[in-house]
Order: sequence, then C-alpha cells, then structure tokens
Amino acid sequence: MIDVLVDRAYFVVAFLLLGIGAHMVIGDRNLVKKVIGLNVFQSGIFLFLIASAYVTGASAPLLSEPGPYVSPLPHVLILTAIVVGVSLTAVALGLIVRIYGEYGTLRADLVSEVSDGE
Repeated sequence: MIDVLVDRAYFVVAFLLLGIGAHMVIGDRNLVKKVIGLNVFQSGIFLFLIASAYVTGASAPLLSEPGPYVSPLPHVLILTAIVVGVSLTAVALGLIVRIYGEYGTLRADLVSEVSDGE
C-alpha cells in the first residue's frame, strides 16, 4: 500500500491540495480566504492533470525522434487554465475591494445580513 502511494506521490499531493482548497472555500467566512482556497483548489487540479499526462520514457512529439510521444494537449490546456485562473482571481479580488468599501467587512455571512436588511 505504501509503495503505491510513493509511486503516485503527485496524485496524493494533488488530492491534498483539492481537499485543502475545498475546505477553505466551503468552511471559511472571509472572502479573501475563499479566493485563496479557490486558487489552491485550482493548483490541485492543474497538478492532477499534468501528472495524468506523464508518460514514462516518452519524448516531445518531434518527428526526428522515435516514439512513444507525450501529448502536448494537456500542457496547453493547463497553460490556458492558469491564465483564466489569474484573471478570475483579479476580478474576484476587485469585487472584494468593492464589497469591503460598501459593507465594511470581508465576512460573507455579515455581508448577507447587511444586504438582507436593506
């Protein structure tokens, strides 16, 4: 059992990141910590997809080298996802700044109470 976990250490770390990120998004009331949790969750997904795309003994898909080849598609998708994740983080933090200016708090439960009272 331990040998399997050691051989698949990237997957173990990926699922730990997924769990930590999900716990931060669901369990914390602070909006900034929720955004950080979302980024940790995204990092876990990125690591899982890159680790899944790894092929032992494979090389880049250059025609001058013999196969087997590694597909570049997962790497391209992760690069695109990183750009989207950074953009999402910037927009979320911008909205959080506006929420703090309007309500004076970063706690999601207090923002809900104040907005329900208006």
